[in-house]
Amino acid sequence: MASVDVNGCNLYYEIHGQGDPLVLIMGLRRNVEWWYLQIPALAEHFQVIAFDNRGAGRSDKPMMEYSIRLFADDTAELMDALELQDACVLGISMGGYIAQELTLNYPAKVRRLILGCTGCGGDRVLRMSPERMEKFTANAGLKPAEILHKDMDIYFSDEFFAMNPEKIEEFIQISLRHYQPVDAFMRQFDACVRHDTVDRLSRISIPTLIMTGDDDPLVPPENSQILEELIPGAELSVFPGGRHCFFIEQAEQFNKKVVDFFKAKN
Repeated sequence: MASVDVNGCNLYYEIHGQGDPLVLIMGLRRNVEWWYLQIPALAEHFQVIAFDNRGAGRSDKPMMEYSIRLFADDTAELMDALELQDACVLGISMGGYIAQELTLNYPAKVRRLILGCTGCGGDRVLRMSPERMEKFTANAGLKPAEILHKDMDIYFSDEFFAMNPEKIEEFIQISLRHYQPVDAFMRQFDACVRHDTVDRLSRISIPTLIMTGDDDPLVPPENSQILEELIPGAELSVFPGGRHCFFIEQAEQFNKKVVDFFKAKN
């Protein structure tokens, strides 16, 4: 658990386990803490490097315009600072946007790629419904815990929410750690809105696995189908009943697919 100054920004990072390096890239607003069901499992097989993006968690939150390319440059410079020539890369949600830009702009740094609950943006993006968007952004006057409760149906299936109150409470408490200031959230959000890799994804030539829940209201699963179409040879894995946090709700299955894919020799 440490931090390093890269690309003019102090980034918080953690390294767990030994073996081939695996870089985890988290999504909008969130930080290392959201990998709480991935890091212990994946560190049994890999040297796991997880970090907080610029603007989130324990990393710096400079007052400037953010972009997905900037986040990708941060990631590449972090790898250089840690003397990682290349690595397997797993990106979730906005982290999947970043992983795409990392692979496109620094192809020698990425061995194999997994993109979870994410999309290509641009003119092929399928956004959440207007009704969901209105609810998702109706945060005025709400405390962070209230926002999390309001959005729980975006993250988890109704059944999981009803049957696992202790896991939901654990998720809430973890999500409240190092909570992101509103201004930093808006800078990250604006970067997400401008994300566009549509015309470049055909250049990705490494093995790529795309994973999504089939009931994700935040990043509808059709976005993953579009990624499969645009990335040559990409494989798509759909998790039945999964919403945006399918990698938490169905962590055992998710982690197994990650290990199997990154250990494959083809």
